[in-house]
Amino acid sequence: MDSSNTYDWNKKSILIADDELHNYIILEKALRKTNIKIYHAENGEQAVKIFKENPDINIILMDIRMPEMGGLEATKYIRTVSRNIPIIAFTAFALSDDEAIALEFGCDDYISKPVRPDYLIKKIAEHINK
Repeated sequence: MDSSNTYDWNKKSILIADDELHNYIILEKALRKTNIKIYHAENGEQAVKIFKENPDINIILMDIRMPEMGGLEATKYIRTVSRNIPIIAFTAFALSDDEAIALEFGCDDYISKPVRPDYLIKKIAEHINK
């Protein structure tokens, strides 16, 4: 079942922080059917800057390991600005303690790569539709 057809998020926006362009392209393609507005950051510094410039962003998908500033550091900073925005940690290097560390740094949820598009959309929906 393709759950993305059931979501119309044309009044919502997401910040995807991921330094791997191919990951971003896959995510963008998966989310296209939901009509969500997508912002892209290639590192934690860009993620913080884009978030500060666009306070209407509804959810953040944050890669943990990125150049310049990592996802955990960016999350920690964003949490000083907003306690309410849902942040989902998103990482390819799923170690047993990664999830606990991500949650400790202020992430609301955790997804390991690779992820099925329908699962990703379901996870975003859990947070964006609250």
